[in-house]
Amino acid sequence: MKRNYFLLVLVLVLVMFLAGCAGGGIVTPAGDEAAIKSVVNEYFLAINDQNWSKAKNYCVYGSDRYYATCGIEDVINTLYQYASAVTITIFVNISNVSVNGSYASAYISGSGIITADYYSESESMTGYYYLQKVGYSWKIYAP
Repeated sequence: MKRNYFLLVLVLVLVMFLAGCAGGGIVTPAGDEAAIKSVVNEYFLAINDQNWSKAKNYCVYGSDRYYATCGIEDVINTLYQYASAVTITIFVNISNVSVNGSYASAYISGSGIITADYYSESESMTGYYYLQKVGYSWKIYAP
């Protein structure tokens, strides 16, 4: 009897301790944050490599980001009609990752340079990218 009472008290203490560990507020699981940062980084690496199918695979099919990637692909293919070498170099910093169920946002700041032969154009970028969990993977659907 004393043993059952002791086990019951021990379980209740553990439950109270574990419930108190949440710390309040919304907590972004470390695994989700790492996965989101990875998807965004891999997306831009695929664009740098001009691997359009891989870049589009990091996007929700039919989303704004998917069609924007198709647009970038079209522009680069058009540049190849006038230049023998076209390179894309994009660097981004990712911060303020927030997850709300199957949706997430991440703040992106960075810069990109497109070079066609000896002509180059650079642009800085800042803003939020929005992601959706599709199956077990995070995919970009906007800005």
